[in-house]
Amino acid sequence: MRSRRTDLALEAKELWQESAGETTRLPGVEARESTREGFAVTTVRILDRQGQDALGKPPGRYITLTLDGLQRREEGAFGRAARAVAGELEGLLSRLAPGDGVLVAGLGNRAITSDAVGPKVHDRMLVTRHLIAQAPEHFGAFRPVASLAAGVLGTTGVESGELVRSVCQAIRPACVIAVDALASRSLSRLCRTVQLADTGIAPGSGVGNHRYALNQESLGVPVIAVGVPTVVEAATLAADLMGTDGLPDLGEGRDLLVTPKDIDSQVDDLSKVIGYGIGLALQPGLSVEDLDMLLS
Repeated sequence: MRSRRTDLALEAKELWQESAGETTRLPGVEARESTREGFAVTTVRILDRQGQDALGKPPGRYITLTLDGLQRREEGAFGRAARAVAGELEGLLSRLAPGDGVLVAGLGNRAITSDAVGPKVHDRMLVTRHLIAQAPEHFGAFRPVASLAAGVLGTTGVESGELVRSVCQAIRPACVIAVDALASRSLSRLCRTVQLADTGIAPGSGVGNHRYALNQESLGVPVIAVGVPTVVEAATLAADLMGTDGLPDLGEGRDLLVTPKDIDSQVDDLSKVIGYGIGLALQPGLSVEDLDMLLS
């Protein structure tokens, strides 16, 4: 029997707990709740092989930010959300020295709105690698940052992972930040949450098309994954709505993915939050207002 599909470690833990019983201890996994900038933060640590087998994810740290106020467009929510993403990302980048270069890889298909998070984050990135040498009087104190929108195999003929690996070999960054769309088990988390992980990512996971994995093993440098759930698998959604344990047989609809009707504006909002959050984390001397000026 197929299990409910999710790319979020938080939801994988929830599903395990639901099947085993709320009071059953999950071996090899630790979880804690906190807040940052007024937003809820859940950190799940998969410690060993037991935890990996239980949740189906490699050992590492998975941080989920719930950005509810952003969708309601509460006053100041954008700045708080960007700073919250930056704050959690800084913790994952703590081993970087100030002058270490970083490559940001926006993964996904720009032509498919629910898969366009990566390319849109690329559009919001403050790239400085070329400016540090060209204008050291203005950018000499900045961290070298490069960015690319890797595209997808169907439009480029090149695996996005192969392209990112080639760029890494050419510019030798100290770290890669890979941004992609994800799948959730729940409508309530679509475009409302951001997951950050220090385990890397498999491009295409959000649309069920896992490709070449981007991780330290494949690229030779640490890979931080940043993802936004933009779709729910139809069978998973039906099971949640019906309150059943197994997935219903939807026949021809078994491969359908469900996404919000205003997915275009929500992807735009989250992409800007993530782009600014990455910018603030990589250039800690800047503010949201500084990024507005530099990116305009």
